[in-house]
Amino acid sequence: MAEISLFEDEAFGVMALLAVINDTPQVAGQIGASGLFSEQGVNSTVVQIEKDGTTLALVPAGERGSVGMAVLADKRQLIPFNTVHLPQTFKVLADEIQGIRAVGSTTELQQAQRVIERRLNKAQMNLDVTHEYQRVGAVNGLVLDADGKTVLLDIFQRFGLTRPKAFSFELNNEATDVSVKCVEVLDIQEDALGALTGTGARAWCGKTFWNKLISHKNVRETYLASEAASALRGDRRQAFEFGGILWERYRGKLSGQPFVADNEARLVPEGVPDLFMSAFAPADYMETVNTEGLPYYAKLERMPFDKGIAGEAQSNPLHLCTKPLAVRTLTI
Repeated sequence: MAEISLFEDEAFGVMALLAVINDTPQVAGQIGASGLFSEQGVNSTVVQIEKDGTTLALVPAGERGSVGMAVLADKRQLIPFNTVHLPQTFKVLADEIQGIRAVGSTTELQQAQRVIERRLNKAQMNLDVTHEYQRVGAVNGLVLDADGKTVLLDIFQRFGLTRPKAFSFELNNEATDVSVKCVEVLDIQEDALGALTGTGARAWCGKTFWNKLISHKNVRETYLASEAASALRGDRRQAFEFGGILWERYRGKLSGQPFVADNEARLVPEGVPDLFMSAFAPADYMETVNTEGLPYYAKLERMPFDKGIAGEAQSNPLHLCTKPLAVRTLTI
């Protein structure tokens, strides 16, 4: 019969648990799985982002040998951003392991490891949903806490920017040339990126926006006249390209609340270096001080009176868009 002392084995140390929780399949959601956010570990709980005030100007013509236009130094400033501490706790009570026996080729240690792995799997899925929610917030320029109200980070405010108005695609009007709307909003996005270039653009659409888009006369007629017309007979929920934008229906929601509003879409540039970042700070454990942060951490300790084992899983992320004006909210 297994005892609490079993958990003193090295298999339940911090380093062993790190290997388990960081190797578990993630339920990251569409944005997390798309690779839009570049991930990196940092050895501090504060991330410094440099705001570069670079401006471009035309150089006036001058006489040969004359004094040229002065090139002034750029106005730069460092803006600190705090990572968010996301702890979760769980317990493995003595009663849960008292029936573990060494039957066949399965040892008591292996059985106990499975109990811990099940707890870590559940904790990690909760963290993954939270990461996806905060990444959506970074795309929106406003990262909210789990209650959907408390502001963790207002990206526009921190960069001293004014949130732009939503761009209407006028999908309720059959006469709207949707391809022209695509050109207009892509031009706006390109201006916001400045000298930066990407590989394309993607729009995550809410349910109502998506239905209006795929059923719009202009979009349907364009597809009917192309080799991709067969797509109209397939699953209409699949992503498709139109007007230089990859359109994708966004399905993320929690407790019935969609992460992207039903009548909206988010247009983001893709392939722009460091435009979307996920930085992970180290855990608040002695073993991890000043080390490079990992996406997930876990640790165990004895409960008072040896009633069982208390565990914690945590993540310390900062999900950030470094040029929030390059993201555009689209409306019907």
